[in-house]
Amino acid sequence: MPPPTQPPSSPDDPEPSAAREMDDEDLVEELLATVNSARAFAEFRRTQRKECANLLRWLQLVLPLLEELRDSAPRLTDNAYRRLALLGRAFAAARRLLRSCHDGSKIFLALESEAVLTKFRNVYEKMHGALDGMPYAELAISDEVMEQVELMNAQLMRCKKRTDTQDIELSMDLMVILQNKEDERNADRAILERLAKKLELQTLAELRAETMAIKKLINERSGQHADSTKQIIELLNKFKRIAGVDETNVLGDVSMPKSLGKCPSLMIPNDFLCPITLEIMTDPVIIATGQSYERRSIQKWIDRGERTCPKTREPLAHLSLAPNYALKNLILQWCEKHMVELQKREPEPAAERGDQRKEEEIPSLVEDLSSIHPEVQRKAAKRIRMLSKESPENRRLIADNGGIPALIGLLAYPDKKVQENTVTTLLNLSIDDNNKVLITRGGAIPLVVEILRSGSAEAQENSAAALFSLSMVDENKAAIGRLGGIAPLVELLRSGTPRGKKDAATAIFNLVLSPQNKARATQAGIVPALLAVIDDGPALGMVDEALSIFLLLSSHAACRAEVGTTAFVEKLVRLIKDGTPKNKECALSVLLELGSNSKPLLVHALRFGLHEDLSKIAKNGTSRAQRKANSLIQLARNDSWNILGGNLEAMRFESRMQWTIGNDGSTDMWTRTFLDPQERHFLFRETKAPWDCRHKAWVGSSLFPLRLVSLRLAALAWRMKYFCAWLATCVGVGVFTNNCEMFRRSPRPYFSSPSRNSLRKNEKEKNIASGSKTGPDVAT
Repeated sequence: MPPPTQPPSSPDDPEPSAAREMDDEDLVEELLATVNSARAFAEFRRTQRKECANLLRWLQLVLPLLEELRDSAPRLTDNAYRRLALLGRAFAAARRLLRSCHDGSKIFLALESEAVLTKFRNVYEKMHGALDGMPYAELAISDEVMEQVELMNAQLMRCKKRTDTQDIELSMDLMVILQNKEDERNADRAILERLAKKLELQTLAELRAETMAIKKLINERSGQHADSTKQIIELLNKFKRIAGVDETNVLGDVSMPKSLGKCPSLMIPNDFLCPITLEIMTDPVIIATGQSYERRSIQKWIDRGERTCPKTREPLAHLSLAPNYALKNLILQWCEKHMVELQKREPEPAAERGDQRKEEEIPSLVEDLSSIHPEVQRKAAKRIRMLSKESPENRRLIADNGGIPALIGLLAYPDKKVQENTVTTLLNLSIDDNNKVLITRGGAIPLVVEILRSGSAEAQENSAAALFSLSMVDENKAAIGRLGGIAPLVELLRSGTPRGKKDAATAIFNLVLSPQNKARATQAGIVPALLAVIDDGPALGMVDEALSIFLLLSSHAACRAEVGTTAFVEKLVRLIKDGTPKNKECALSVLLELGSNSKPLLVHALRFGLHEDLSKIAKNGTSRAQRKANSLIQLARNDSWNILGGNLEAMRFESRMQWTIGNDGSTDMWTRTFLDPQERHFLFRETKAPWDCRHKAWVGSSLFPLRLVSLRLAALAWRMKYFCAWLATCVGVGVFTNNCEMFRRSPRPYFSSPSRNSLRKNEKEKNIASGSKTGPDVAT
């Protein structure tokens, strides 16, 4: 069998040539092999799991068609061969896409989710193009299989037009983490933990697989896309830090002793490597789950407050560490046989003594928080704030010794500095999910809200961050909104410090994910505050966050009336025209959401010459911006005849006027999109008319409504011309049909009109010849 040619990876694959590159049987077998190899992928990344499941289901539905072709082995015509070859290219692209979603980098797939979704759309389009027009009769396919494939093809067509929205919460978390590079606070750790849970990058095995996937991605890129690669590596290192993995090298390669550098082909047994550091263990110990780790590494893991096995994520029944002498002897024998020198590490008695001191200090500090002496309380609150920031072990000790109820009692303390230290400590403690529940049940939310209203600037910032951390639990979102937490957050967003505004925006975004809080935020005045943030522009650097909140609000019917104003649409248009690539993406998303529910707003946006910018973005924008721009264009085309009140004509002739104003007189894609053939003919025929208003002075003038009315009447007259022609045709057809009926009933050919006397004369001669008598009044 000749080797099959690999199709190119671009979405616009050329159709295969007429020359057949393989036999009919080989082509069908190749299709079956491609589908079966694609179906072998079972697990996929969470961000693309839904699309992968849909694609696998459609591949499964095509199998009966291929199996019938293999069993019947018909001789393929040129058309059938070409269709099957196109289907093979679509299957190959689907297999490549499924493979990348199976073992590709999870971080990369999350950051490029819109681009990956576009690849799925391209695969759907290829499959639909190959199956559309498949000659089933020539292939002798049964009716059942044909109906199944045609139904699947219809689903592909609908899916190709579907516009799914991105995971807004995931995209917002990524935006906050990537932007807050210099501001590494404990609030960011809560976001990182949520990201790690969503991307399934919590266990050491998952992090190790992600490391290998990123190394493969970097090799494939060959130095290109350096900025994106840097972001991916930074996120990976952050995920490793919160998982307790200590690695000095960027991509987490296995650290080998110097003696191994001379023999890179030497394979180290996996059992000899610590699952945390990926180094050869010198002092292996066994924990409660039976796994072996390097003593120092697992001790650091436990000191951070972790109570699960790093490898299996099972809870630890106890924290005892038992030396694994058998494994240590095997490691020593292997090193001696291969002449590998183990690295010797010095013990750290000072650190151990420091941990012991903190275990004794923290219970005493918790008692001092309830002291009757204000100065003792101030010192204890300040010290416990510093300890809560240092390590997870300290946070665990504070919670275990009853520190959370004592801290909640200090939130109402009149000293603002004590309030600031207390709320910051609760922010640090809220990183742990169990502490979130304890803080909420202790009644801390109303007190934190009060500090948010009247506390110092730093206390307000940390209160907003604390509310954001607590809102990670879904039931806390509704509780914070119900207890009045949204209004002070909106006020902080309106008049706070730059850092306070960022904390407030992040907290508000998390809260309005709950439908009940969207109406509360609107009533609290979130719309004017967000508009002010957008007006600040680059100085504040929060345009994307504000637009993300607007996107959530515009999806709620009760909030859409306040969000969907012409003034806001004009701001979106300016951002689409002059904003950064990320600004354009977010602005297009909001405009698409508003335009899908309110056609007049879409019409208003299009009157500002937005069609040119949409055309440019659809060609040269980022992947997500291209999708949104194309969706807006398609929305305007599909819903054009449903726009009531004459707005459609205004929009069409406004685009017509924009074409007329052009210096070169050439039409653009927008004119061709919104003008139907009759109006295009009318436009090109009448552009030189005196009333056409080709000058810019007509734009925005007081005669603009009169001009629209005249143009609409002219278009109506142009259509009436065609209607009159159709009516005259119908009348002519009716007369002709009547004549044909008379011709059918007449006893002689109805091609002349003889007079009555001539008819009588002919009848009389006929009767005389036949010998019959006729009177003078014989009827003819």
